[in-house]
Amino acid sequence: MENVLVKKFVQICNYLQDPNHVARFQRFCGVQGTFCHKPNKPESGESQPDCPGLRKRVQQGEQSSDVGSFNRAARDATVPQVNGMQGDVAVGPDGASAAADVNLDTAIAKPLRRNSLTGDVGQEFLIHNKFLFYLFTLGTELGNEMFFIIFFPFLFWNIDALVSRRLIVVWAWNLFVGQSTKDMVRWSRPASPPVVKVEVFYNSEYSMPSTHAMTGTALPFCLFMLTYGRWQYPFLFGFSVALSWSVLVCVSRVYMGMHSVLEVITGFLYSLLVLAFFQPILDRIDTFYMMGHYAPLVVVVSHVSMGLVAFSLDSWSTSRGDTAQALGTGAGAALASHVNYQLGLLLDPPLSALPLTLPTISTGLVVRSLLRFLIGVTVLLITRMIMKALTIPFLCRLFGLPSDDVRRARQHMKVELPYRYIVYGVVGFSCVCFVPLLFRILNLA
Repeated sequence: MENVLVKKFVQICNYLQDPNHVARFQRFCGVQGTFCHKPNKPESGESQPDCPGLRKRVQQGEQSSDVGSFNRAARDATVPQVNGMQGDVAVGPDGASAAADVNLDTAIAKPLRRNSLTGDVGQEFLIHNKFLFYLFTLGTELGNEMFFIIFFPFLFWNIDALVSRRLIVVWAWNLFVGQSTKDMVRWSRPASPPVVKVEVFYNSEYSMPSTHAMTGTALPFCLFMLTYGRWQYPFLFGFSVALSWSVLVCVSRVYMGMHSVLEVITGFLYSLLVLAFFQPILDRIDTFYMMGHYAPLVVVVSHVSMGLVAFSLDSWSTSRGDTAQALGTGAGAALASHVNYQLGLLLDPPLSALPLTLPTISTGLVVRSLLRFLIGVTVLLITRMIMKALTIPFLCRLFGLPSDDVRRARQHMKVELPYRYIVYGVVGFSCVCFVPLLFRILNLA
């Protein structure tokens, strides 16, 4: 009986891991690749699975009657492969399959960002449903660095510092667990073809589990867990927002062609397991970070140790940098929380003031919130830019490495690990300690 259940479980996992499910979902959502039906054979004899089809430019303002002549011309075309631009149309080997689908709602697109490790810019694809493209692009951005550098500060400066502090703890640990698991399991991204790579930035990383799905589940549900009862709002509203956020991020990873259905489901469930572990101890962790005499030492040792574990799992990849970045940010924020408490700079509202209510929205409140946000984020971005410009050349000189190729220099653990900790540790510290002090000086607190 047990063997039957195990075999059935393995069959279900293999079924959910099939990249054809990803490709079918992409086609359902209006994403069409520009693959050759038959892979080209280079001189080495090895096939090239990601070759684009022949493409021909459709001039702006072209009438629908011209499409037929375009198809006939494409059937006879033997031009070499070219890089497409806005207005290009993918043409398959039959010369007409892609062109026949062209309409006013179709757009040519390429991944927005190149691969962070290889520099690959990705391949063109057709978008037949622009609304879903923009929706899922938003969903996947909810798991990227720029969102975090906006979301956590806004929450800390304008809404609830306690919630933001604790959310950063869960986020850092969640990423560490997810990225470390990726590098132990070592599953490749879904095969392309049949999958269309709408995003290529993380394509060089391993894929099991989806850390986007993990952070996209941990953040909204942890936010709901920390604010419900502390703030006054209906349970159903908070739960619906958390679930919608999570589903949007999870589904976007399949749409982008970055994860299989199994990897997204695993990331979702894995994140809930991490939340279940942290829920009863999160208050004690936050209290220790602020009040513990040895908290600074424990924070530095624990976060650096976890980074060393992550970096020792495999050769360098972008997941290593993301892990160290999250741990560095968490360490900086924890150290700043300790300094704030010891100096009495930022005190949480007393328990007698709970539950908190949202203040009446007024012009003055909106203006002050926007000023805090814009000034604060500007300071953080400038801080990050300056620290990056100073840290990498310094570390390269320190370890005798050439600094002319930043991407190659950062593939050395002795450069990447301290670089991430120093830069994002300073950013995290600035967010929690320095920027609020600046707000006091500018009378924006």
